[in-house]
Amino acid sequence: MISTCKFLSTMGISMLLTSASFANGPLTTNEEDPIKKNAKSKQAKNGSEVFKTMQKTPKNKYILREVPGYFFETGTEATAQAAADTTPFKPSISAGAIVHMMGTYSQAGFGPGTNSSDQWNKGFMLYRARILLGGQLSKKGSFFMETEVPSAIGTRIDSTTKNVKVSPIILDCQYEHKFSTALTLIGGMQLVSHNRNGLQGAASLLANDFTFFQYPYNLFENQPLQGNFGRDLGVNARGYFLNEKLEYRIGVFTGRRATDNSPLRTVGRVVYNFLDADKNYYYSGTNLGNGKTISLGAGFDAQGSYSNIGADLFVDMPAGNPGSVTLSAAFSYMTGGTSLTATNSFARLIPKQTTQLLELGYYFKDIKLQPYIRYENQSINAEDNQVFGTTDKSTFNKLNSSSVFGGGLNYFFNGYGTNLRLSYTSFTKGVLNTSGEVDKKSFGQIWLQLQFFIF
Repeated sequence: MISTCKFLSTMGISMLLTSASFANGPLTTNEEDPIKKNAKSKQAKNGSEVFKTMQKTPKNKYILREVPGYFFETGTEATAQAAADTTPFKPSISAGAIVHMMGTYSQAGFGPGTNSSDQWNKGFMLYRARILLGGQLSKKGSFFMETEVPSAIGTRIDSTTKNVKVSPIILDCQYEHKFSTALTLIGGMQLVSHNRNGLQGAASLLANDFTFFQYPYNLFENQPLQGNFGRDLGVNARGYFLNEKLEYRIGVFTGRRATDNSPLRTVGRVVYNFLDADKNYYYSGTNLGNGKTISLGAGFDAQGSYSNIGADLFVDMPAGNPGSVTLSAAFSYMTGGTSLTATNSFARLIPKQTTQLLELGYYFKDIKLQPYIRYENQSINAEDNQVFGTTDKSTFNKLNSSSVFGGGLNYFFNGYGTNLRLSYTSFTKGVLNTSGEVDKKSFGQIWLQLQFFIF
């Protein structure tokens, strides 16, 4: 079993040996380091220096899913495509890494579940450590793979054990084939969601982390949809119409395997981009002043008796001289159905509910600071056949309904490459009191998170 530190170290050495400065041999006294020269020549629209890349910009700028495509821009997409059409094809490969490490100060009762302790706990943890690998196999075919540590390193397991040795898992593994602008097929392990927030990449989040309720039953293998951190195995079709303003996605995935004959999970989505086209397969959470984006989307997610429909809005564009505004909003209605005898019944797994999301931030381009606020709500309104346990329906709904409110301050001193995020989040849920009634109680969490992305 390979330890995470050795795994990251090995990949780091491999990336270093393939960097341009070593591949081209030692510099003479009259030569300028090509890495520095390239970084100097590329300036972001907000005036900050583009992150210094150790490798050549990938021919497919969308290949490393977790990072928005404009991170790798060196010219217009039309110019790049024209050059690609006239240049003999050569396979290429790109590698990268995303790491989130943090200090935490959190109440024990924070998050879903029955824990209602007010005790404040503190510690440090390596929360996310991903190795990204993408390659262009042909002019129309590419692949993407990504690893992850499945549990945070540094957390307490029990009174005698700390979580320090974690074996990486395969998080994403995809092959993509582009037939035309109107049709691209992506097969393999990939993010699955009917709304934008559930399809975001980890490197460009607005808030400190992904939301709680936008895909609440798709995170782990023991949850109703048996996901893998929001991923599922299947085939997704994607394409663009109306001058690439209208995007569609429709896919079939394994979903919950109650039996070997379980029906497949079907997920679809349609989006209209009123301004710039958005071609990122994993969407961005904030664009840091790059481009002008107004996207309105709607989608569905269904398997067996489970169904989920929703709509979402994303806005990211300049707002005054200081910088740009980012707004993300979403609404979903979902239910596991009421039939207890239906094939692949979700009645006792996913109660009827609605979820709402709002994120709002403003990026100050000169000082590279981005304050934001965040609100989420999950309102459970279960049917009679969806209630499980010994509680009545009213108590069940109150105990399982939750809300999240918080905010923070992001410091993008090196863009997505390196940044700091300070946040406070309050999680409010139902807690049984001594008389058997349900009280609403809030629990707090403070995070100071460091992100670095290297390519």
